[in-house]
Amino acid sequence: MKIRQSLAPDGLRGALRGNTRSGYIANMKRPDKSPAAARKTRPASSRTKNRAMSPDETSLPKFVAPQLATLVGGVPEDPGWLHELKYDGYRLFCRIDHGRVSVLTRNAQDWTARFGVLAQAAIQLPARQAIIDGEIVAVDDDGSQSFQRLQNSLRDGAATRLAYYAFDLLYLDGRDLRAAPLLERKKLLQRFISRGVKERNNQLIRYSEHWIGGGKELFAGACKAGLEGIVAKRIDEPYRSGRSRSWLKIKCSKSQEFVIGGFTDPAGARVGFGALLLGVHDQSGALRYAGRVGTGFDDLTLRDLHIRLKKHQRRLTPFVGAPRSAGAGGVHWVEPKLVGEVFFTGWTSDGLLRHPSFKGLREDKPAGEISREVAAPIPPKASSEAKKRRPGRGGN
Repeated sequence: MKIRQSLAPDGLRGALRGNTRSGYIANMKRPDKSPAAARKTRPASSRTKNRAMSPDETSLPKFVAPQLATLVGGVPEDPGWLHELKYDGYRLFCRIDHGRVSVLTRNAQDWTARFGVLAQAAIQLPARQAIIDGEIVAVDDDGSQSFQRLQNSLRDGAATRLAYYAFDLLYLDGRDLRAAPLLERKKLLQRFISRGVKERNNQLIRYSEHWIGGGKELFAGACKAGLEGIVAKRIDEPYRSGRSRSWLKIKCSKSQEFVIGGFTDPAGARVGFGALLLGVHDQSGALRYAGRVGTGFDDLTLRDLHIRLKKHQRRLTPFVGAPRSAGAGGVHWVEPKLVGEVFFTGWTSDGLLRHPSFKGLREDKPAGEISREVAAPIPPKASSEAKKRRPGRGGN
């Protein structure tokens, strides 16, 4: 995508729509693992015998912990950053090892059975071994993304238009690429994915485009298009597992994950439950009450989530220092194991959410890691001397 023709809201939605209109419509069934299917989908390179490694090659890691972005309050203007769209789906790694593919979550859960269509698509890529970092999303015909639709497809098996946006390449055929600058990894990834699309007509896996410069314009366009926001990444940095300031996320609206610590009885004709009681961990690890959320649910979600919650019921509150009002109105406490993502407009002075709305359950994120997100300041511009040491501008 060229920057000037695609930063408007219609252009950004069109870019996503163009990548998925011919994309993969899946019913999320488990992939066919019969010998005939394996022979049909396995690339020629994987049918050859494993060859001996050369001295400069490294073994394929079993898992690489993800690099995570830090929330900031604005877009960095320094030309040493590239910018990508922020996707609204599940962060997944594709690990390819001689014709066998594992689809792994950010905390190493094996979701290959859940996303068998992605595993089948990754098998067809032109590599003996690889680790790809990306995000799978459900995309409507107008290019908008729907996390709820993605969850519904997993729960109900409904046909859904999926796209896996690959944004980093960590390993390829004996080469551990994590120490390479991001821009080099992106160029290798683009060629790698392009070959897979051309040679195998791969309709599911897509290269995640980037822009160098124009970050504020991209962010404004993303917000007007109803997208999540953008992610800014330092072009000259290696891949570092864990939270870092070389990847930054800038959100169009406030949202984050919360631990579910209880639920209330439904009122009137409502099914399931009335509201969820939410919390976040403080610096000591204690779970602090953050308020209730009672909107954003459909009937299917209310019923499904209520069944899950009842399995984890407990007698005492899991929250530390919760106000008495938190336990009023037919509250049922649960073990703090489930995580939900919630939209909200802000926080009150006593640490409660303003106007929360439920977005979806996050099975890919462990409850013990959930804390209150506070936007960090934007990194300062680099000095002119530092700019001279950076690699030149890259294309999209």
